[in-house]
Amino acid sequence: MTTGESEIQPGVGTFSPAVEDYLEQILRLINEKGYARAVDIAAALNISQASVTNMIKRLDVEGLLKHEKYRGMVLTETGEEIAKSITQRHQILTDFLTLFGLDDDLINRDVEGMEHHISAPTLKVIQELTLRLKSAPEHVQSVKEALKRDGI
Repeated sequence: MTTGESEIQPGVGTFSPAVEDYLEQILRLINEKGYARAVDIAAALNISQASVTNMIKRLDVEGLLKHEKYRGMVLTETGEEIAKSITQRHQILTDFLTLFGLDDDLINRDVEGMEHHISAPTLKVIQELTLRLKSAPEHVQSVKEALKRDGI
């Protein structure tokens, strides 16, 4: 999803960053592979499979996914809505920072922290700024030049 494609979902951010990371990762895996397994989630999040299993149970109890032992998992409608909103926040922030030519690793680290704490109004401001800056490359270039002068 790119900046400006849909409205930002209100109410997201009421879950812990860990829950959001799991939902985002599960959705990504389902979209890429057609399924999400605990082993794949553990590898993607760089955590133990036991931790993933515990979180899967928690997400199931909270009604964010359905899990059948040895059969896999699917996100519930609510879980999928939250995961899509998290993915959208991630993309909006990534699109914005990418405009300025920052290092991809730096962008990824910063977005991972920001996406869990940003309010819907602030995210909307960044989304609108990104849209306008994409159509005004001279402004982006002037910011890049200022960053370069500052050694960034």
